[in-house]
Amino acid sequence: MNARHAPRQTRDTRGFAFESTLGKIARVLTGQYGVTVAFSPDGPRVEPGRIVIPDYELNGGIERDVLIGYLDLLVARAKHASLAQLDTLPSGVAANLAQVIDDRRVCAQLLDEYPGARWFIGKLRAHAAERAQQRWPTLHWRDGLVWLVERTLWDEKPSATEASHSLLAALHAAQDILVQARASVSTAHSIATAQALVDRVRALSAGDVNTMTFTAGPVEDIETDTAAASFASFDDDAMLPNHESAASPPSDRSGGSQAENAVGMGQSLADARQPSASSDSAAGTPRDFARPQLSIPLATEFDVIADLTGQGDNAAWRELRAQARADTAPLKEKLERALSADERTRWRREQERGEIDHTALARLATSPGYRTPFRTQRPSKGRDVAITLLIDRSGSMAGRKIELARLCASALCDALTQLSFDCEVLGYCSLESAPMKQLYERQRAAGADLRRYNRFVERLDLKVYKRFGATDLSGIAAIDCGHENPDGEALAWAAARLADHPAERRMLIVFSDGYPSTGDGDPQVLRSDLRERVAAIGKRGIELVGIGVLTDAVEDFYPHNVEVSRLAELPSTVFSVLSSMLLVR
Repeated sequence: MNARHAPRQTRDTRGFAFESTLGKIARVLTGQYGVTVAFSPDGPRVEPGRIVIPDYELNGGIERDVLIGYLDLLVARAKHASLAQLDTLPSGVAANLAQVIDDRRVCAQLLDEYPGARWFIGKLRAHAAERAQQRWPTLHWRDGLVWLVERTLWDEKPSATEASHSLLAALHAAQDILVQARASVSTAHSIATAQALVDRVRALSAGDVNTMTFTAGPVEDIETDTAAASFASFDDDAMLPNHESAASPPSDRSGGSQAENAVGMGQSLADARQPSASSDSAAGTPRDFARPQLSIPLATEFDVIADLTGQGDNAAWRELRAQARADTAPLKEKLERALSADERTRWRREQERGEIDHTALARLATSPGYRTPFRTQRPSKGRDVAITLLIDRSGSMAGRKIELARLCASALCDALTQLSFDCEVLGYCSLESAPMKQLYERQRAAGADLRRYNRFVERLDLKVYKRFGATDLSGIAAIDCGHENPDGEALAWAAARLADHPAERRMLIVFSDGYPSTGDGDPQVLRSDLRERVAAIGKRGIELVGIGVLTDAVEDFYPHNVEVSRLAELPSTVFSVLSSMLLVR
């Protein structure tokens, strides 16, 4: 096994050389000549003829030994697991437990065959424990249970932080099932054991299991309204909450998909970084309206749309582009590699007709009866994607926020243009308009009923910094700030432009640093308006993400959202989000 330790030498993991080395290891371990290895943010996963490893370098890098540990785990799955059986399970805690139990089984088999893999699997375990420790304060109870089950199967003791009374009580009540999990002999057995474990914990929650180590708090499980609100998106996979924190109000973090909070050595970067789901029960954002409330302007003829495409200062643009490329070139390179890895899945191999598959040439030469050395291309949407960046230009964005938003837009547009994606950069704010104010005064003096309106004296100030199809990006250097931010109306404008652009997929990324606001409108109507616009845009098939710049306000409006807590992280966060979106079919 000396060859397995060769990659531990100092080596650049950012290029394709390391990927090629891992491919050679994969072919040795699997015994399959045509197996390839690729990096992608939505790994780890096993595909026919390909192993996809998570590309953590998008977020600061990762030890080479950990990446090799991922390779060992995925090879073990490919050789010894029934992936088809696991794929049939609906997403949820039972599926996560089944994967955890089966991973321990297949890794044990791999370690029997290749003892040298123990070092790398150990590094992967340490990495998983570090991630769990970092995310533990915001982890849902059910995900903490899955992690402690994984710990138990690997004979690891929970840390002091993880030693929750209710979690340990659940493990104690399921000791006999955990013994069965350790003795799993097949994927089907792992699945059955996982379901038995889920049933046991549900029975514990319902009070049907007698355990002296568990003291139930108030009745608050899947059968109660409180739990229903917290676990609405988990359906039958909801389990009892952590009673040690039952006095705390439900967190918005618990309302998202289960993958958002999952931890463990088999979880992907995309799972860990996926935007969180919004909570309709957030404080100060009532939803119980008799009918949709939109923010209707008194007039729209005073709104101004300025197209600044190609009209920015060329020297300022060149300086901005140079800074953007210096800061984000590695992120662009990772995005390109991830897209290239994703596109390689378009080939069907082992076909009787088509074009020659060069990976099958050796077998063709050594096996006279070999009849399937061809490959055919599968239909794929490729890069036919239109992307709009919409930037909040309100006064509160002035200073460092708007500077980084400008830099981020420059980096994204520059990278997307080079990667053959069509994109557009828009900005919005509202400004007080003297002619509109005069109209308002005349209407009010005439006794007109103005109660249906919610924008009276401010006009929209909308700017196009780079339109679809344009190659001159200098207008992005002119991104500036205005006054207020009527988000709903601006969002509808941007979505309409995007919907008119021909493309297979359309994505809209919104940068905002707070709640919608105007100097003359009702804030509650503005918030209701934004929610209604977001819902309507989603129904049109536009993929929408809200980026909160030093704010969590986006959680209240956008089903998919990311909060950037440190300004310096804005470009890397947006690149990561965009990578995940582009790789989802």
